[in-house]
Amino acid sequence: TTYRLADERVGVSAGVVADLASLAAIAPERFKIVHNPVYLSQDQPILEEAERVWGTSGGKRILTVSNLKPAKNHSLLIRAFARLLRSIDATLMLIGDGPLREELKMLARAEGVANRVVMPGFISDPKPFYLTADLFVLSSQYEGFGNVIVEALSCGLPVVSTDCPGGPAEILDHGRFGRLVPIDDVDALANAMAEALTTPTDRELLRQRAADFSPDKVAEKYLQLLFPDS
Repeated sequence: TTYRLADERVGVSAGVVADLASLAAIAPERFKIVHNPVYLSQDQPILEEAERVWGTSGGKRILTVSNLKPAKNHSLLIRAFARLLRSIDATLMLIGDGPLREELKMLARAEGVANRVVMPGFISDPKPFYLTADLFVLSSQYEGFGNVIVEALSCGLPVVSTDCPGGPAEILDHGRFGRLVPIDDVDALANAMAEALTTPTDRELLRQRAADFSPDKVAEKYLQLLFPDS
């Protein structure tokens, strides 16, 4: 009933709006979409510590940043990474912590890639890692929005994401600003990662896309909702 009484209803992505509309039995057209604001410090980061954590394995650097829980589907990423290594020398870093940490370590060992998978745990400021990576990958089964994709774009980092419910397709404009692959398709993810790592990227275009989700632009949209006649 709260949704029905509201003057405006807002979701952070079309996927969230669809869920809210179904939950409240209200037509999706009666909701507005205002994406999450995403901010990374503009201070010049110190990269030496990130370089140390990456280690000396060499090759391309693939990064993901998220809680290690089932919805993030890191097992898909590790399996796809194992296939990628057949043709491209690379290191995979999973920044974050969570209940699946040990299980994912076991999977990396089973896939024979444990020596190429780095799991440093939670890191409060991942910006130095975005700046020292070659590719960002999101392997989720669903997302509310996908702030980490915007964070990666803001650093000019190419992105591959599952086309999961929620924000990824909206952020990447259905493939214009990054590659989208079906959920749970190991081969598709491995192939998209290989393409992204071997294809030139317009990094400035990615930074410009990230600017669409700046706090100032998102605040402006909320102000338009609150004061439509101003």
